[in-house]
Parts: sequence; structure tokens; C-alpha cells
Amino acid sequence: MNVDVKEYLPLLIPLIAVQFSLLAYTIVHILRHKSYKRGSRTLWLIVSIVGMEFIGPILYFILGKEED
Repeated sequence: MNVDVKEYLPLLIPLIAVQFSLLAYTIVHILRHKSYKRGSRTLWLIVSIVGMEFIGPILYFILGKEED
């Protein structure tokens, strides 16, 4: 079972770009805001960075982001 990465690059590159863009936007949002529905700034930074595979940032926007 030999996987050729070059075959999947057209699919992987956009996904990686979206992933890092979402992570960057999430980190900027966390650092700019002082209040959260649940948790603290430190908690959400850890969740977002460790759970980087879309899950951490999505969890922040669903559970942690305070309504403006």
C-alpha cells in the first residue's frame, strides 16, 4: 500500500490554507476580546492551538465566543 502524496496535493493545499487561516483568525479574536461565554483566554488559546485540526477554532466560536 503505497500512497502518492503528489496525487492529493490539489486537495490538501486548500485545506491546509483554510485550516491556518481559521486558526490565525481565532487567535486574533481571542487576543482582542476580554470576555468569553465559558473559560478564559488561556484556556481558549490552548484549545485552539492544540485542537488545531479545525476542531479547536470551531469549538471556540461555538462555545467560547461572547456575543458582540
